[in-house]
Amino acid sequence: MRGAMLICGTTSDAGKSVLVAGLCRFLARQGVDVVPFKAQNMSNNSFVTLDGGEIGRAQAFQARAAFKEPSVRFNPVLLKPGSDRTSQVVVLGQAVGEVSALSYRERKQQLLGTVLSTLDSLRADHEVVVCEGAGSPAEINLRADDIANMGLATRANLPVLVVGDIDRGGVFAHLFGTVAVLDAADQALISGFVVNKFRGDARLLEPGLHQLRALTGRPVLGVLPWREELWLDAEDSLSYNADGVVGRPQPPVRDWLRVAVIRLPRISNATDVEALACEPGVSVRFVTEPSRLADADVVVLPGSKATVSDLAWLRETGLAQAIQRFDGPVLGICGGFQMLSKHIEDDVESGAGVVDGLGLLDVDIRFQARKTLATPSDTAWDEPVTGYEIHHGQVVRNAERPWVGDEGAQTDRVLGTHWHGLLENDAFRRKFLRWAADRAGRDFEPGEVSFQAAREAQLDLLGDLVADHLDTKAVIDLLERGAPAGLPFVPPGAPAAAEQPAPAAPGHRPPPAVR
Repeated sequence: MRGAMLICGTTSDAGKSVLVAGLCRFLARQGVDVVPFKAQNMSNNSFVTLDGGEIGRAQAFQARAAFKEPSVRFNPVLLKPGSDRTSQVVVLGQAVGEVSALSYRERKQQLLGTVLSTLDSLRADHEVVVCEGAGSPAEINLRADDIANMGLATRANLPVLVVGDIDRGGVFAHLFGTVAVLDAADQALISGFVVNKFRGDARLLEPGLHQLRALTGRPVLGVLPWREELWLDAEDSLSYNADGVVGRPQPPVRDWLRVAVIRLPRISNATDVEALACEPGVSVRFVTEPSRLADADVVVLPGSKATVSDLAWLRETGLAQAIQRFDGPVLGICGGFQMLSKHIEDDVESGAGVVDGLGLLDVDIRFQARKTLATPSDTAWDEPVTGYEIHHGQVVRNAERPWVGDEGAQTDRVLGTHWHGLLENDAFRRKFLRWAADRAGRDFEPGEVSFQAAREAQLDLLGDLVADHLDTKAVIDLLERGAPAGLPFVPPGAPAAAEQPAPAAPGHRPPPAVR
């Protein structure tokens, strides 16, 4: 078997990432050499590969589904938003600068060659490449210079499946409308649909599925049921709502331990706390206002793509003062660690110069132009640990005891580290939870959870959902033969590329979309 296909969604968070992961696990279990690919990802949840490059965390998750080591080739372009109007651009794992929404649209065509050559190399080296789109292909305002959805599909001649989230409502309109706004060349590659997150008896959908096929000439290749167990490795921080509980808290061995995670505006690698949420008796909740710390046992300041800006937001909301008054254990990770310091000197990310930190750790931070990307291993509290680092800020003075090897800082109740993924180390995580419970005065006992086993169980579940609820024979046929010939045109369709309006003149300010 050899081939490639593109999974698009009617919206962000429709289920593209999990369907790609499920297809990768299903095919890999059949002995197929399969890899994931996302031409362009927009996310502050990222991962560092063993060769020192940065990719979207979802592509690292999908790589594990395919039993592959994560590679920068799986996500050649990564956008990391630092504000509503600007993003850092990461190409083949390395940061190459900042762009605005408008300037990125001009730059995308320069990146198209990188995207296509990377995809070509993956197709040459592996039997199957399962590609993931970005946002929705129906964003026709962005179609002219698209490199992630139909722009990729037409240039690489990829059959396309469109997945819609029925839990949001209006899935048939979403699926039909996605096809109907595309031009004829794009429509010719839309080969079928997948309905995601269905609750109930799938037979109730059959009239709608038949009508959708009659209207579009394209089949629904599967109806994937809602499974509440699927929550690890969220594609984007937008998946974490304020005051939302992370995961599905399991009953405690003895007492509950309540963890409040500050939901920063530019939160990054929010997935760090998911390992805590896997433990029985640990309730992890994202919070955005001071009163939520009143009944918390532990406070976590997570990573940030805009450390100084998010620190200012903490002060504006009163959360900074609440954290400083909090007398329980506090953990800062990466940007959160930097916020706990005495002073931050930042002429790189924010250009703010020297600003005061929260002062809970006697540490000073200075931002450097060169980003640290690393996958270190060491010991912490006598336990072997591994993790990964993604940060511009560097410790330039540390009067506290180091925490992770000679990195980080610790006091009797405040901990800080630049390491992401630290809590995924099982023995260390249990030691951290006992330490936190002791300082919070909680009669808490952690369980015997294996975080890696929990992640593998979710990947296996995704593979099972694909095997049980998707027409895998039809999917394999699309991979091997491409989009069927003669798929009908669904009016009205968009005008062909040659008929579309010219790009906006200089001075025009389009909406801040950068997909």
